Amino acid sequence: MSDPLPRSLDQRLDALARHPFRAKFHLRGRERVTAELSGPSTMRWHAYDLIAKRLAPAEPYKDGKQTPYRGHPVFVAQHATATCCRTCLQRWHEIPKGRS
Repeated sequence: MSDPLPRSLDQRLDALARHPFRAKFHLRGRERVTAELSGPSTMRWHAYDLIAKRLAPAEPYKDGKQTPYRGHPVFVAQHATATCCRTCLQRWHEIPKGRS
């Protein structure tokens, strides 16, 4: 999914929203309640922490399998925004593998 010109984040998120696999991710049930009760600042901190540990390293442990589909609102958001593994980061956001 490479474009000759870099796309803005808004353009990438619009494309992700139209992608059938990505568009099916929504907060439901326990994950929705967790996000509502925790609030935006706590969710931002959890996202920062989870991404720093599971995605940010140049070669993450269990890459491609490190982000469950359910269990935490951040996991759902990562799949919806293609920030779940290094392959998706490269494909959708043009962040190459092997780079922290």
